[in-house]
Amino acid sequence: MKISTKGRYALRMLLDIAEHESEGYVSLKEVAARQGISKNYLEQIIMLLKNADILKTARGFQGGYKLSKSPNNYNMSEILRLTESDLAPVPCLANGQNGCERSGSCMTLDVWDGLNKVITEYLSGITLQDILDKHQDCDVGDFYCI
Repeated sequence: MKISTKGRYALRMLLDIAEHESEGYVSLKEVAARQGISKNYLEQIIMLLKNADILKTARGFQGGYKLSKSPNNYNMSEILRLTESDLAPVPCLANGQNGCERSGSCMTLDVWDGLNKVITEYLSGITLQDILDKHQDCDVGDFYCI
């Protein structure tokens, strides 16, 4: 399993919006500038997040984006599933289905299934708020927080 640029950028964008939500709606231009990501690329990701009701939008002079719910209501697994479609470590477990013709006799299937469960549990246990809190607790020069 490898997380794509789209998945990483979606997390960075959502964290940026959450971090600045006290300022009201956050413009995509501001997020792009702070994160060093192309605004055009973020626009593609925005569509996924809007369609999944993760973001609220407002048009106009003070328009932009805001999380639909609190940052503690979004976990990494749900966000990455939007951008990656699946987080399975092997194709035979993709989308919760095992379509492999060898699944009945595969000696390694339990290993991959166990890894899939660990990945899912781990990512499901980390919310946007957890990441924000950890970042706030770090000192700028703290080696372990980098």
